[in-house]
Amino acid sequence: MRSCYFHDRRTIFTTRSNNNFRLGLGLNSNSATNRSMFSVVSLAPQLVYQGKIDFLVFDYLAEITMSILAAAKRKSPDMGYATDFVQVTMGPLLNEIKRQGIRVVSNSGGVNPQACCEALQQVAKKAGVDLKIAVVTGDDLMRQMKDIAEQGITDIDSGRSFPRAVASMNAYLGATPISKALDMGADIVVTGRCVDSAVVLGPLMNKFKWGTDDYDRLAMGSLAGHLVECGAQATGGTFTDWHLVEGWDKIGFPIVECSSDGTFILSKPPKTGGLVTTATVAEQLIYEIGDPRRYLLPDVTCDFSNVSLSAAKDPTTQEDGVSVAGAKGLPPSSKYKVTATYLAGNKIVFMCVIGGPRAAEKGQKTAENILKRVRGMLKFLGMEDFSRTHVQMLGRSPCTDRTHAIIRLGSGSLISAEHPDKKGVGLLARELAPAGTGMAPGTTGPGGGRPKMWKFTWMESQRRFLCLRQTERWIPQSQPRTSQDSLETAHTFTVGQLAYTRSGDKANSANVGVIARHPSYLPYLKQALTEETVEAYFEHVLDKSSPSEKLVTRYELPGITALNFVLQKSLGGGGVASMRADPQGKCYGQMLLDFEIPNLPDLLSKTNSKSR
Repeated sequence: MRSCYFHDRRTIFTTRSNNNFRLGLGLNSNSATNRSMFSVVSLAPQLVYQGKIDFLVFDYLAEITMSILAAAKRKSPDMGYATDFVQVTMGPLLNEIKRQGIRVVSNSGGVNPQACCEALQQVAKKAGVDLKIAVVTGDDLMRQMKDIAEQGITDIDSGRSFPRAVASMNAYLGATPISKALDMGADIVVTGRCVDSAVVLGPLMNKFKWGTDDYDRLAMGSLAGHLVECGAQATGGTFTDWHLVEGWDKIGFPIVECSSDGTFILSKPPKTGGLVTTATVAEQLIYEIGDPRRYLLPDVTCDFSNVSLSAAKDPTTQEDGVSVAGAKGLPPSSKYKVTATYLAGNKIVFMCVIGGPRAAEKGQKTAENILKRVRGMLKFLGMEDFSRTHVQMLGRSPCTDRTHAIIRLGSGSLISAEHPDKKGVGLLARELAPAGTGMAPGTTGPGGGRPKMWKFTWMESQRRFLCLRQTERWIPQSQPRTSQDSLETAHTFTVGQLAYTRSGDKANSANVGVIARHPSYLPYLKQALTEETVEAYFEHVLDKSSPSEKLVTRYELPGITALNFVLQKSLGGGGVASMRADPQGKCYGQMLLDFEIPNLPDLLSKTNSKSR
């Protein structure tokens, strides 16, 4: 079911180096989803002109992106792919890419990779550039929907039955078909849905001729893909110590220079902003993972628990970088992850900003009365009630019951609602503006509504598919010191003083990674941050079926002196299905920074901790 289509064959350029291999990530899914002009205009050129790369790779597809592209294809059958990739990113660079012999891999095909290929071919023809373009297909299972629906499949996260009115259904393919397409001579490979790391692993398999059972090297290549898949998150973006990062306006995107044994150095182009340290890379390593010993991919099961990071120089540009080693691999699962998107009514999200004294109280009362008013209208018109509503006060920290300084100036009142009929959310939209003149003083703010897409995920047997086929290291103490001297000089520290954090999402679960700023801090963090204490801290975001249900699991990554917490059922459905202000758990790591750990020795003065 996977296949390649080639257009306009030409001679392939060789790579720059016989030993090492350089790849740069030109765009990530967050930039693509938000259509950032800086991302599409500046990032790929900085890698092409300054990065001295062999391959330029693009990761366009987050789960939320797939639902957006599916909606675009419903409106027009020749859409459903990332149009910016063709017109804005690749168009101006095609001649330079050909001149340098840079090859390209991109999952910009979305739900319509063949249309993406055809559009790219037209742009190349117009530019007078002769290219060989491959399309990897086979991820789209819509033609098999009836057969799949009759199998009694349930959602892997919620247990829901297979939905009706499915808009898209795609398997997460691996790197093997990408490698095969490159073996056959492609200059550019366009894919539909694949795992994010595949756009990096595929070129590495092709370059170094790694076999499909060379699991340790496949794990290292997958780790390289995992670290760069979110772009600038590995080069200082969203870093805990954000105040140390300069040049956000021209932040550099990541480059990995890989060796045949799988080890690599991560850096960024010269004269760009951002920061590459073991801490920035460690934060990205722990982003959006569950059990670090079993990171499941179509090509390999990865063990990242003992990955090592050390400061290094980019051997090509001499820029600051980080050397990465130590990932281990096991055979992959016999199944692919498959996600379907489907229409599930309409959703509106509105935020009004309310200033002045008692702003949070005013915001809560405003939201409750807007919903009460519209419910009365729905009843009068003989329409159904809202399917779900959600009200959230922004500017307050419910996990610590503390109010931040911003609340003195204003509070954000987030109002979300779902209704099976577009007219239902339309009524609510029309009643939001009158609140500015008929309810609490100091009320203002924007809003918006749209059809709501849900996703449905399961594991599908691979048999359904035809395959194309810093420098010093410390040893932490095993237990915290509990001497009388320590107790007599007890101190209280926050997690933010002792650790870096980063959080992300997978479906309706979030993960929060905690990386010790110094290895000697790890025993204290382990003692304080148990599954029970973290679950209690995040109780306000967990959707428990019963008070006794346990939803937090802790994992350890001794290689980077880190802990990883997985919070199940913590995102209100997650992604486009969620009605919360933070549907992807991006703020959860920041929230944990305020967690206080009492009765500690004076750790900071003993280590004189610095950013790693």
